Amino acid sequence: MDQIVADLGLSVHEQWELHKNHITPLPENDDGKRICVVTGIHGDELEGQYVAFLLNQELQQHPEHLRGTVDIYPALNPLGINTIQRGVPLFDLDMNRIFPGATDGPAAEYMAHEAIEDMRGADLAIDIHASNIYLREMPQVRISEETADALVPLARELNIDFVWVHAAATVLQSTLAHSLNEIGTNCLVVEMGVGMRLTPGYGEQLTQGILNLMHTQGMWAGPVMRPRTPIVSRDKVAFLNADASGIFVPETVHSGKVQAGQCLGIIADPLTGTVRQKVTAPVDGLLFTLREYPVVCPGSLLARILMEGETQ
Repeated sequence: MDQIVADLGLSVHEQWELHKNHITPLPENDDGKRICVVTGIHGDELEGQYVAFLLNQELQQHPEHLRGTVDIYPALNPLGINTIQRGVPLFDLDMNRIFPGATDGPAAEYMAHEAIEDMRGADLAIDIHASNIYLREMPQVRISEETADALVPLARELNIDFVWVHAAATVLQSTLAHSLNEIGTNCLVVEMGVGMRLTPGYGEQLTQGILNLMHTQGMWAGPVMRPRTPIVSRDKVAFLNADASGIFVPETVHSGKVQAGQCLGIIADPLTGTVRQKVTAPVDGLLFTLREYPVVCPGSLLARILMEGETQ
């Protein structure tokens, strides 16, 4: 059922509406649990849109398997999605920096507050992000150290490739995930793909993972696939940045294993026809982030490698 969580009148007779699809099980199958699947906080991150579509289809085609309530929020920042902007247009801000919001704050903070209040009391939440237009990410869950004990076991069921546990000091307290975890709703942050694009294979992979996680929590009785066993790392990651300006041309495959000294790509100078930098792997490991947008300048992030042997 399409429900409006919150709405605000805007200028020129426009309306800011926050929608969710509220899917409930058959009365005799209801175990009282609820999961929230959220995406579209950033208007340039569209990978979650496909997951919302696939999950909606599966739940509606097989209502007999559903054992809990599922709330799907496909566009928490619809204004950003409609205008192809990362943040909330007109307000010039990142929506994932204003949670938990405020009832008496500006419009964006009010909408953030209403979203949190609507999700309050859920047993689980999954906040789906893509990368930006510059980087491609393999399907991963990002978790803070302070929530790792509770969230890593849940992340292992999500059919993703990598769980990255961050130092607590690097986690922003103004995000949706942090706010939900603070009020007792376990929230997993998924990052995958690239900005302004769809990677259908990633969407299908995560959808199967969500069904599997629901199955382990007693919310889904339908068939599920055996999830992938993710690598779990506590921040043992090597960052590769550009030393020169030019065009980055990758020479390796994203999501593959690399060896120290292996060439990952070059930074080419279109003006002179010279190679400004040969980019090599500093360590053995898993290449889980790779530059997608080719134009770079000194300092631009080119890749991230999970160091071999630094996993759990």
